[in-house]
Amino acid sequence: MKRPRATSSSPSISTTTKPPLSPPVTPILKQKLHRTGAPKWFPLKLTHTELTLPLTFPTGQTFRWKQTGAIQYSGTIGPHLVSLRQRPGDDTVSYCVHCSSTSPKSGAELALLDFLNAEISLAELWSDFSKKDPRFGELAKHLRGARVLRQDPLECLIQFLCSSNNNIARITKMVDFVSSLGLHLGDIEGFEFHQFPSLDRLSRVSEAELRKAGFGYRAKYITGTVNALQSKPGGGNEWLLSLRKLDLQEAVAELCTLPGVGPKVAACIALFSLDQHSAIPVDTHVWKIATNYLLPDLAGAKLTAKLHGRVAEAFVSKYGEYAGWAQTLLFIAELPAQKTLLQSFSQLINNPDTSAEEK
Repeated sequence: MKRPRATSSSPSISTTTKPPLSPPVTPILKQKLHRTGAPKWFPLKLTHTELTLPLTFPTGQTFRWKQTGAIQYSGTIGPHLVSLRQRPGDDTVSYCVHCSSTSPKSGAELALLDFLNAEISLAELWSDFSKKDPRFGELAKHLRGARVLRQDPLECLIQFLCSSNNNIARITKMVDFVSSLGLHLGDIEGFEFHQFPSLDRLSRVSEAELRKAGFGYRAKYITGTVNALQSKPGGGNEWLLSLRKLDLQEAVAELCTLPGVGPKVAACIALFSLDQHSAIPVDTHVWKIATNYLLPDLAGAKLTAKLHGRVAEAFVSKYGEYAGWAQTLLFIAELPAQKTLLQSFSQLINNPDTSAEEK
């Protein structure tokens, strides 16, 4: 999937809204936005070994962040529109708050650190995994900073309902459509950014409208899930957040009661938003990793629902309670697109003179 490159040292931001894939079904209430003017960058106190942007954002965890510079990604976290960048010769990651639907920068850094799971030390995890698996240790030398995100559960759930039997380009278009129903926060380098719509806002979108926008059979899963969440005691958002307190099997079982959510989608939601660090989303890539390195006796076998559980158990047995983080790095290592991004990233970091000077 092609992404526009930055054309100047600082990304431009405008407030002109372009039409989404289809007109919003109902008018969106206008809300005063707090803008910060010219971009001001601040250190996030995360080094490259703790966060590498190209190995975290375009890896299938989220489809709402866009590449807006050479080593820069932009997205929304709650009411905040932010950018993250890594500059050649600078060991730390920097962030910029472009605007917010609350007071400027209010809570933005804390929200960003929470979103990045910053309390978890990758260096410690990688050291532990490397002792348990020498192959992981070799890969980790080249794939440092691949973090698992801690997304808002509703946002993560809707994204992965769109991902079912789908490709990256189409998933992104669907997620962009859903996002366009939320409050528009601004544009950066040609990309529109919106606060993710509330559950109430999503409830006003019909299955027919989603089908017209190209969601296909997934439309009924999204509307069905939204309706199911609204019927939860205390509200759907609170119910989703409560799953963080359950053990993995209970959380997955609860998620699978929602329309369109099966074991793989549930594992993705659990790992990327519910603090279920041992969750293992099993697809063909992960199946290949498992049969090549963890379960060689199953090489040549067909992946079945029963074998999904065996693969997950093998990862947890090998890597422990944070097996999902280990699986994420091993998954990234198998993606050709990520290998290309990593090579480009390494060249920029090791050869600062080849990159345009950033102010």
